[in-house]
Amino acid sequence: MPAVALRNLVSLIAKHPHAAWVCQQLREAFPFDEAPRFLIRDNDGIYGHEVTRCLKAMGIVEVKTAPHSPWQNAYVERVIGTLRRELLDHVIVLNERHLRRLLSGYLEYYHISRCHQSLDDNSPYPRVVEPPNQGEVISIPMVGGLHHWYRRAHAA
Repeated sequence: MPAVALRNLVSLIAKHPHAAWVCQQLREAFPFDEAPRFLIRDNDGIYGHEVTRCLKAMGIVEVKTAPHSPWQNAYVERVIGTLRRELLDHVIVLNERHLRRLLSGYLEYYHISRCHQSLDDNSPYPRVVEPPNQGEVISIPMVGGLHHWYRRAHAA
């Protein structure tokens, strides 16, 4: 998923979501008949008949996880675990605005600087190799100094 889409995810957080809101988010997420084949979801009451009809109209097969079985949605659990280990365990969140700012900053770090083993230790926005002749390594603070982006002085 592109960084812009993930960054927009932070703005999708709703205090009081309801079925109509979920349907609208689905339509906006997949406006050009490029919807995924399956949607794995939990058994939250927000997903009523309205959401089921919306998914069916979009050609998406709804897959419900078993109650109290977070391991059945490993992708979501991985995202939550990563956010907890690399961000939320290290800060005290003051309010909703602060949380949104932290999440936005972390998503920028995650896509620009963080190494991903599945990408041969590169980031989703690939970094170029900076040879030693471009100067010494400098540290650029990200996420309020919790993480850093390391670059060569003359490459920055």
